[in-house]
Amino acid sequence: MNGPDPSAVRATFTSVAPRYDLANHLLSGGIDFHWRNKLVSQARKGSCREVLDLATGSGDVALALRRNLPAESRITGLDFCEPMLERAKQKRDQLNLPEDQNPFLVGDCLDLPFPEDSFDLLTIAFGLRNLADRALGLSEMLRVLKPGGRLIVLEFTQPYFWFSPFYYLYLKGFLPWMARLVTGDKDAYLYLGSSISSFPDRPALTRELEQAGFSEVRATPMTFSIVALHYGEKPELL
Repeated sequence: MNGPDPSAVRATFTSVAPRYDLANHLLSGGIDFHWRNKLVSQARKGSCREVLDLATGSGDVALALRRNLPAESRITGLDFCEPMLERAKQKRDQLNLPEDQNPFLVGDCLDLPFPEDSFDLLTIAFGLRNLADRALGLSEMLRVLKPGGRLIVLEFTQPYFWFSPFYYLYLKGFLPWMARLVTGDKDAYLYLGSSISSFPDRPALTRELEQAGFSEVRATPMTFSIVALHYGEKPELL
């Protein structure tokens, strides 16, 4: 379950940070809003007083949760790329949200700076794929969740077989050149294509979550299964 080199991932996101949001919205045709809304809808179905959004990037998921979860929820965003976090902080400040209820912290998903049993809900959107060691990352997520706490993973996956040729033609042929026009960095989106093509499909990632110790694991495909919403819980008794 070894993943990409962390220094390369950090450099990639540092490069595209100034226009990351614009690129995401344009290159997905705006469907990224729908995917995040599905994550938020799932998040609202349980306890969410203490929430951690990992690989928070420019803060889109954390701020979507803020708009939809109870006011008393404390939503912490964590990422290891400081230029992306600066974007998240700017958005938070523009919305006049209090920092103590919506902190954005620098940190590593493989060594989370929190005690055991800290969070009711943990989310990670399009970040699991970038971890250097998924097994270690999932172990850390389980550790910081409270017993009964929930994990929601929004991530690219393998498309339905019939859709695969069209999807990868777009992903590896068309998308990098469009990304270069928007961000000036074609290589960053070449990495996107290669990281997606090598990522586990829904059944395989489900097994990884179960092997990490999560229970009630399930996966919901979206948009011809190019993305999936994975869900798991920390057992009440370990």
